[in-house]
Amino acid sequence: MRFFVVCPGGLEVSLAQELAEIAQRPDSKALGAWVIDPTPTSPTGGIGLAAPISGAMALNLHSRIASRVLLQMAQAPYRQEEDLYKLASGLAWEDWFTSQQTLRVDVTAHRSPLKSLNFATLKIKDAIVDRLRDVTGDRPSIDTAFPDVRVQAHLTATQITIYLDTSGEALFKRGWRDEKGDAPLKENLAAGILSITGWKPGQTLFDPMCGSGTFLIEAAQMALAIPPGAIRAGMYGDDAKPSRLAYRPLITSAHGFGFQRLKPFNEPAEQKRWGNLKETSLAQMLEKRQQFPNVDSLRISGGDINEKLVSMFRGNWQRAQLPDQPAVRQVDALASKPPGNTHEGVMLLNPPYGERLVIKGGRGQDRDSRESQDEEYSSEPENRFELNLETGRQSAKRSSRESLKKLQAQEEQDPKFVEFLCQFGQHLKDTFGGWNIFVLTADMALPGQLRIKESKRTPLFNGPLECRLFKFEMHAKRPALKVSEED
Repeated sequence: MRFFVVCPGGLEVSLAQELAEIAQRPDSKALGAWVIDPTPTSPTGGIGLAAPISGAMALNLHSRIASRVLLQMAQAPYRQEEDLYKLASGLAWEDWFTSQQTLRVDVTAHRSPLKSLNFATLKIKDAIVDRLRDVTGDRPSIDTAFPDVRVQAHLTATQITIYLDTSGEALFKRGWRDEKGDAPLKENLAAGILSITGWKPGQTLFDPMCGSGTFLIEAAQMALAIPPGAIRAGMYGDDAKPSRLAYRPLITSAHGFGFQRLKPFNEPAEQKRWGNLKETSLAQMLEKRQQFPNVDSLRISGGDINEKLVSMFRGNWQRAQLPDQPAVRQVDALASKPPGNTHEGVMLLNPPYGERLVIKGGRGQDRDSRESQDEEYSSEPENRFELNLETGRQSAKRSSRESLKKLQAQEEQDPKFVEFLCQFGQHLKDTFGGWNIFVLTADMALPGQLRIKESKRTPLFNGPLECRLFKFEMHAKRPALKVSEED
């Protein structure tokens, strides 16, 4: 079977490395042969591969960087909308799901000659519905919010590719986040950035502006071999309970993955393979708990000046099934110190922008900008096609993105914020000598504001916002030379 594994733009190399690791797992090898496509030299928003159909289960369970795992159903040339209908209606959808299940169809395109993506979507939807009605005598209902089955199609200038989405809800929705701080960072982007930094379990990791803890929770789960899909796979007893502050329902084992609602994956043989994948993962988790028995052994810690965000972090940490309480303090970043007085480690942070730029302000005040950022987090689709023909929904997102950039530009000119960055840069030089500092930001001028020369910059996308991951190598201070009395 052919798959396309979707990821945030800029993380293709990291995803290719992760897919190779998943393919080399003994339980993955037992499923059959895996062949991963060559790593692209330019951003493609994902990686293609050939794998047994059971590979969809392993990919959805284990991939931290993937947004979705798409199963290719067909690929063919096209010239007009009727070609889309003909291809989609010729597929045996009845072998994959029933007419009693709800359906959603999404179409994206790059340089397609068709005038309307909405009409193209309608033709593919009609083809699937007509096929099931002709075969079964009944037609499925459409549900754009919480469908049982998702079909995606992508149009190039000459070809259409049709996929079944085996993930369901986007994979960055792990199930442990039931509230978010400002400037939310998607979990799979955080995992990809950790891969880029070269951080390894057991190495000191510190985030002085940790917010609700995305970087640190992803790192802790990596250290403890907790699969990113563990909650959705039902690998724990009772699902985590949302707090009073929950901004949306938690993703739970009841939501699961898209493949669990497809007929082939409910065959006894596939169910047995699914059980084996989970049992192997549970055994690895128990082994890692021996290696990292408590939070101190993880050497993962953080801080944030915002009391509300620190509280969110603690709740997220517990729902992520991590040990004890997180090593986090409510502290100004300008007062942060290396954990345990260590002379080397990895600092990773996503400095606040928009409302979170008010570093020294109050403790979690509500502001209008939070609402716009909440909408951006929840509505941005995770697909590989960044250069689609623009629909009305995409136009709204573009407008929101431009508003974010305008807001950021205004804040960047704030003398208080510029002064803060200068002070923080000096603090890093004075206090974190010997450390590698990684900063994810949409501010391309950040190195100059910190007054530190970056050693590397990596282009990335945080949702719709173009960012850079800057690396700063902090040199250890040389000890002062002692002058003898004779001199």
